[in-house]
Amino acid sequence: MNQNKILEQGAAIFSIFMVFFYIGAGIYLIFFFETYLDRALLVILGSTLIFYGLFRAFRTYVKIVEVFFKDNKDDD
Repeated sequence: MNQNKILEQGAAIFSIFMVFFYIGAGIYLIFFFETYLDRALLVILGSTLIFYGLFRAFRTYVKIVEVFFKDNKDDD
């Protein structure tokens, strides 16, 4: 296994943690964050983070399937 493949696998696993971070931060902003900011602004920011987390989840799934489960015949 070459070094580049190991780095791609590490990046794919790190992306899983970032998905949880974005979705968790969005939920926190919508439901639990109390501040002087307008509630509508918190909902807009939180929902944007949740949707971005879902987008990253899809891209991470595609990347994990590509890196971990695809046969690469070109490996030397």
